[in-house]
Amino acid sequence: MTVPALVDIPTGQVVANDFAQLTLDLSTEWRPHHRAGAPDLYPEDRRDEIDAIAADVYADVNNGVYRCGFAGTQDAYEAAYDRLFHRLDRLEARLTQQRYLVGDTITEADVRLFTTLVRFDAVYHGHFKCNRQKLTEFPALWAYARDLFQTPGFGDTIDFEQIKRHYYWVRTSINPTQIVPLGPDTSAGSIPTIERRSAVLRSARGPRPGRRPRASASAEQRVNTGAG
Repeated sequence: MTVPALVDIPTGQVVANDFAQLTLDLSTEWRPHHRAGAPDLYPEDRRDEIDAIAADVYADVNNGVYRCGFAGTQDAYEAAYDRLFHRLDRLEARLTQQRYLVGDTITEADVRLFTTLVRFDAVYHGHFKCNRQKLTEFPALWAYARDLFQTPGFGDTIDFEQIKRHYYWVRTSINPTQIVPLGPDTSAGSIPTIERRSAVLRSARGPRPGRRPRASASAEQRVNTGAG
């Protein structure tokens, strides 16, 4: 594998290209080079849980969409499809109860899941036949993905048109015509601003017994709140 790779610019030499370890190295060995206030994506006291969830996400979701898209037989496709959506259902249930995958802050596990979720409706749902339902049809996962998308460092690195062009042009064994679909609508206005996930989680759980539900915020307040 040649990409992704960490390259030393002065010498042009590849420092590392182990994709599974690369981001962990950036979170640990490269911490002195992080910007001030950067979050710790791989806290020591959570590493076992992060590693376990990241392993499941990689096997069933990150790699799962590829197993669907490149399946050579109906049986192989159906097995990958079932495994993918079984995992997404479990993640949906988990994210109904908490804002992030591990603990109450963004971690490496969230970064690894986001890379597939952000491409799901634009590419994997149609191009790779992962079409039981769209991401927008998973209430908790959709809210979670929007929450991350509006977090600095996530959505501002995404170019949906480039993503679609890459997959639909390069994967000629799947799309020999190289026709790039016009949808879905990925313009900024099509992704509604989400209120804080704590409010989304309260809504999913319902009001606590014995307490009156609070009035919902106005649309303007929700926009101003952002993902925060």
